Amino acid sequence: MQTAPSQVHASKSSLGEGSALVPSLVVSIHDVSTVTKTRVVAMIEDLKAAGVPVTSLLVIPDHHHKGRIDADPEFGEWLREATREGSGQGDQGHEAVLHGFYHLRPTKKGEGLATQMITRSYTAGEGEFYDLSREEASSLLLQGNAALAAFGITPTGFIAPAWLLGEQAEMAVRDEGFDYTTRIGEVIDCKNGCSFPARSMVYSVRAPWRRGVSLLWNEALFYALNESPLLRIGLHPPDWDHQSIRDHALSCIRKAAATRQVTTYARWLDQWRVSGH
Repeated sequence: MQTAPSQVHASKSSLGEGSALVPSLVVSIHDVSTVTKTRVVAMIEDLKAAGVPVTSLLVIPDHHHKGRIDADPEFGEWLREATREGSGQGDQGHEAVLHGFYHLRPTKKGEGLATQMITRSYTAGEGEFYDLSREEASSLLLQGNAALAAFGITPTGFIAPAWLLGEQAEMAVRDEGFDYTTRIGEVIDCKNGCSFPARSMVYSVRAPWRRGVSLLWNEALFYALNESPLLRIGLHPPDWDHQSIRDHALSCIRKAAATRQVTTYARWLDQWRVSGH
């Protein structure tokens, strides 16, 4: 998989051996919206039974133009309750993360082969923040924040659809005051420019061959990341349509939750900062 270029190369920091960081697990549910809410509720219940009472919920304000979250009071009440302190682990709730605005990138004329591969084959046209201008990205971020503010929620993190965050869009994320963002291979602290290397597990289910390769890849990746201080597992609602994917994801999650601190991106970032890295 490919990722968009980053602005933080000169100031990256990584973890050395002997870090005081507690081995942690962050499970994120992508594409949370009015379209997917029913499936997401079922996923949260399955994850809770697997030892994961809190997740990072990546919220799309207007999923493929099919329904704004701030026009759906039922969705708003559910999200407010899910993120309320005391609704999850101890006194903690789930975390709401802004995840694009439409989660859709219109096809553009004159696109090169590399761009077509990344934005069409890799992500089926959903790399919304892949090549936005700084101004375009800022506008969507402001609109997204306003949609969540309707429920009294202020997200501290932004994660681009498919983790495809272009340089101009990353600048906009910093401009709008977000604490952090992520790509598929790293967590980025927007306040100091540091980046923590942490590859995310993620499944691809659009075709049978993708599901087969995905199972093999994630099985190997799960064991390769066994010693990583931070294990990231990214889930999408369509994953739960395929029993083999669902079973594999939950199996990995159970194993990880048994030996790691289960947390959210925002809480993990606080811990990383306190550790001095």
